[in-house]
Amino acid sequence: MTEQVRTLVVPTFGDPEVYSEQWADQFTPGPGQVLVRLTVSGVNFLDVAQRTGATPVLAPFAAGVEGVGVVTTLGQDVTGFTTGQRVGWLAGGQGSFSEYVAVAADKLVAIPDHIDDETAVGALMQGVTAHYLTTDTFPVGQGDVVVVHAAAGGVGQLLTQIAKLKGATVIGTTSTAEKAEIARVNGADHVFGYDDFADRTREVSDGTGASVVYDGVGATTFADSLRSLRIRGTLVAIGSASGPVPPINVNALNSGGSLYLTRPTVMHHISTSAELNGRAAQVFDWITSGKLGVSIGARYPIAEVAEAFRALESRRTVGKVVLRH
Repeated sequence: MTEQVRTLVVPTFGDPEVYSEQWADQFTPGPGQVLVRLTVSGVNFLDVAQRTGATPVLAPFAAGVEGVGVVTTLGQDVTGFTTGQRVGWLAGGQGSFSEYVAVAADKLVAIPDHIDDETAVGALMQGVTAHYLTTDTFPVGQGDVVVVHAAAGGVGQLLTQIAKLKGATVIGTTSTAEKAEIARVNGADHVFGYDDFADRTREVSDGTGASVVYDGVGATTFADSLRSLRIRGTLVAIGSASGPVPPINVNALNSGGSLYLTRPTVMHHISTSAELNGRAAQVFDWITSGKLGVSIGARYPIAEVAEAFRALESRRTVGKVVLRH
């Protein structure tokens, strides 16, 4: 008799309540794939975009994009991995909220023995994102003034720490006193609320403005993010937690000071296995040396997946949210 395994699916687009547990026959990995038994899964806004139909994924589909687990079976032509090995991924493993998932081998990262599963999953999607944002999208350097919106969030905390490692002055924005303290603990030099951050950024930068703003909030912060930039500053739009950004008149970039605007995505920065593993290795090295800390803000059993996403989408969370299997 074929073994039955638990899967978590999105049968139709909608709110967190649509997640549905189903049972399916256990399967074997195809060529170039590795079958992994999940231990933890990451909760991400990409999952929200898939569940609501904002990305080109057709329902029904197996939910979850990021996870860490143990290799159980190697597909044909897979080399470099062994059964029993701990691995992680942030792409190539659609269905990562399930008990088992087949992951493309070229999307896998080997997890160092001294890094636990929760820290590892917190260092993947969000850690790799923070890495490319500060090294490629805008190469942060000594003396730069960096604004990090939602500085107490998972990406925000890592962006703050990495920017400080690179010698920047970091301005964090948060919505509560509790989150402001978290931003300070992670190294933010100044922490402001959202209402007046543009003016206060100019005050603490002697009127010059920010070198770069990392904006994952979107609609409610976008205009002031542009206003807070120095001449030839860069606005990096990385999300829209408060809603989508309205269309922009490109002439505003000229009048604002020959500004740069970009909307990057992590998938374009891990296009090869070498690039993915290079970024992950740097993040793991920073963690190992104590230069970078990964904050696990909330843990939920997989059965409470809907509650995990309600917390994420209401912006009640700080740090990384994980699902335990």
